[in-house]
Amino acid sequence: MSASEVRPPRPASDRGDDSGLLAALLDGMDAALCAFDADGTVTHWNREAERILGWSAREAVGRKGLAGWAVRAADAHEVEARLMAAMDAPGRHVHEFALLTKDGGRVLVRTQSSAVPRADGRPGGVYCAFSEVHTQIDLERAIALSEALLADASWSVVLVDADLRPAAVNKNAARALRTSRTAALGRPLGDLLDQGVEELETALQHVLAEGAPPAPTELWVSLREAGEGLRGLRGGGGGAGAEDDGRLEGGARPDGGTAARRCWRSGFLRLASPLAEEPVPLGVAWIFQDVTELKRHELDSSRLRFRGNQLQRAARAAAECEDPAEAATVHLDFALAGFADHALIDLVLEAAPSAGPRTGFGAASQAAGAGDGAERIRLVRAAATPGGAPGPCPAIVAGGIPVAYGEGHPALQAAERCGPVRVSATRAEETGTTSWAAARKWPAGTLHALCAPLRSRGRTLGVATFLRGSGRRPFDRADAAYAEDVAGRVAAALDLAQQLG
Repeated sequence: MSASEVRPPRPASDRGDDSGLLAALLDGMDAALCAFDADGTVTHWNREAERILGWSAREAVGRKGLAGWAVRAADAHEVEARLMAAMDAPGRHVHEFALLTKDGGRVLVRTQSSAVPRADGRPGGVYCAFSEVHTQIDLERAIALSEALLADASWSVVLVDADLRPAAVNKNAARALRTSRTAALGRPLGDLLDQGVEELETALQHVLAEGAPPAPTELWVSLREAGEGLRGLRGGGGGAGAEDDGRLEGGARPDGGTAARRCWRSGFLRLASPLAEEPVPLGVAWIFQDVTELKRHELDSSRLRFRGNQLQRAARAAAECEDPAEAATVHLDFALAGFADHALIDLVLEAAPSAGPRTGFGAASQAAGAGDGAERIRLVRAAATPGGAPGPCPAIVAGGIPVAYGEGHPALQAAERCGPVRVSATRAEETGTTSWAAARKWPAGTLHALCAPLRSRGRTLGVATFLRGSGRRPFDRADAAYAEDVAGRVAAALDLAQQLG
């Protein structure tokens, strides 16, 4: 740029008046502010000071000191001395005073005062910013509450931004999510949770749009581990390990994998900025507590009460049946309620006389031995619940053609081992070309099975099989115990029917 292009500075008369900008800044402050010159005369008074005390700037500016109008005369000397002492001490000084309002009332304020330097660096006055003590205490209490919730609160707290990503996580929440307080920040919730993430995001979006719900919400979720893909259900095939595939409520595995579901009792609070003209949501405070064990105890107790009632009702109904075989199907019908989708009864086909008698607790296993040349157990389908629409189990039909169960079928295992066997389809078997259920002679859509032997007077009369579809969880050990109880009642009725027949 040449010298001719350099513009000379504007004269002072052409410059904009800075007093308007200063007045706008003072009046726009959230805190009340007044200023004094070196003699103690009020030089500035903003609108927030007028709102708190009622004195306008026209009435306050130009007054010397605060005595008689903003402070009681008896207190004026001490108050003014403490305020003006800021000119001789560096930094800010905090005090609390009782000031007078224009209508004669008193208000306790907290002040911050500091020296105002001149151009030469010497103190030329004091400015004092003040606010009502209760307002300041409310602010400090809110900050202290936030710090406490994000530090040592017994509840888990997650602050979620408007994009549904964690913005702050306290210690308990990080422990519940199996991550650190910093690693979870800014990540999508789907990176932290597997099952239940849709329900949680729906709840967060509702809170952002409509506000906090009136009562806590219980969410069942499962955690996602880093790098973990979708895993199929274990079991299938009815191998020896299928019997010990114990599962917790909701499809949880005892090894603590991501299929383990947790119940979090959650509360939600919408966070909005107090500085905006209209409420602007900053996010949601998600506060939750793990109540998994409590809910499982409640579910177990409710399930035990229901099943106990079903057994009692079944016993009363079976007692009215003239035919013991009909009583067996009655027990099966009552057991299905809330327990399984389908049930089958397979009876043991009696072997030829050369095979020897099949009596005693170990007769079934002895007949199935591979080294003595004995014939393996053969099962005949005697009854089955309807495969389509639900309905009562039809009457038991004796005799017939043996079911073509393959080697290692769960029903054969249950009969040979005289104990229940639980199996579930793996994800590969669910989507395979050959149906997992059809290969085992079960209704289409079956994914979980529980086979319980029908034992009476030391003999294995057959096998009761309970089946569940894709909308149900796998059978657990409590289900196996209930199935054995039902199978014992069914076996007693079948044994009586055989004796009478």
